[in-house]
Amino acid sequence: MTQAVRHDSMRARNLGVVLGEVRRSGPVTRAALAEMTGLTKTTVSKMVADLLAAGMVTETGVPSRGERGRPGTAVALSGGRVAALGLEINVDYLSACVVDLALEVRLRRARAVDNRAASPVETLSHLRELAREAVEEARSLGLVVAGSTLAVPGPVDDGLVHSAPNLGWRDVHVGELLDGLLAPSDARLPPAAPVPVPTVDNEANLAALGELWFGSGHRDFLHVSGEIGIGAGLVVDGALFRGSRGLAGELGHVVVFPDGPPCRCGGRGCLEQYAGQEALLRAAGAGTVEELAGRLRDGDAAALTACERAGHALGLALTSAVHLFDPGTIVLGGVFAPLFPWISGAVRETTALRLSAIRDAVPDLAVSRLGGDAATLGAAGQVIHRIIADPVAYVTASRTAPAGSKPR
Repeated sequence: MTQAVRHDSMRARNLGVVLGEVRRSGPVTRAALAEMTGLTKTTVSKMVADLLAAGMVTETGVPSRGERGRPGTAVALSGGRVAALGLEINVDYLSACVVDLALEVRLRRARAVDNRAASPVETLSHLRELAREAVEEARSLGLVVAGSTLAVPGPVDDGLVHSAPNLGWRDVHVGELLDGLLAPSDARLPPAAPVPVPTVDNEANLAALGELWFGSGHRDFLHVSGEIGIGAGLVVDGALFRGSRGLAGELGHVVVFPDGPPCRCGGRGCLEQYAGQEALLRAAGAGTVEELAGRLRDGDAAALTACERAGHALGLALTSAVHLFDPGTIVLGGVFAPLFPWISGAVRETTALRLSAIRDAVPDLAVSRLGGDAATLGAAGQVIHRIIADPVAYVTASRTAPAGSKPR
């Protein structure tokens, strides 16, 4: 019995090693994989056969990079069967995306809804319907959604949202609520296309991971998510920094003006009261971010002043972040992405002035190409990275793909 446990554990480890190397180096031959991993050619051949049967890799005619001698048949990640679902709850919308194993985005869906007017159960019920639609559409593409992650705008600990003041949530057990809503016994869910119960994580952290995996490619940066709330995620050498209790990155509640207006968090003068989406729109007299951007392009004075004021406040908060973390690059995402041409100047000016005494302290300022999609992409990408690290847990699930579907 002990021997069997050791054998299964070794097989699981070897599958992860081989699939991870295919992701890093593919297309790559079996012989090259054996050399890269230190495994025997026989072991590599068995692992590749398992991954081929599970639809996780595919054989390709593309030669392996750096291969000497006559090229063999190479294998690469397959995006044709295994996929992940990324979900997000924000103050004024719900969103979902499906990403395949090769990190290709297969579909995106969003629904405008004021989640402040709903209870957590109502919001999660609406999210369930959006998730069902995404899983059904993925199934029609021949994909099996093997896991999911949900992004929420607040600190999270093991599925418990401690505080999401912009939603009005405190100590909400999102994981437990979703477990009940998505249970297989729910007759409204088709048994052929179950929605996996997601893990729950902080929106700003997942947005930073989205930027890492789908965006600029920077490995050391601070990603700022500008929504109604403002969060930040710090990536150091390609890894997310969470802090000791997962509370790192609550940039929106950094106090920039101590005598400023009250904030929903209970403080005063927080960054969100100057640079959050609602504060920006209110100061500019605009109804939507799109309307605000249009006014900015037209040179509207109120819109320009609102962005300058927000950029100054954001620069003050980011100055503190630079002193604490010294990021090489600051990436502005969310609503700050479409407003970047008008808000970035004030951010640069303020940080340069405040950091002028420290040589080369001012980090590069960049715009996210992902905008409001960063968190859902990071959520789905997190699942994909888990699958690649431990593929044996998903081999059985991947074999439930609809009849007739073929790995690409």
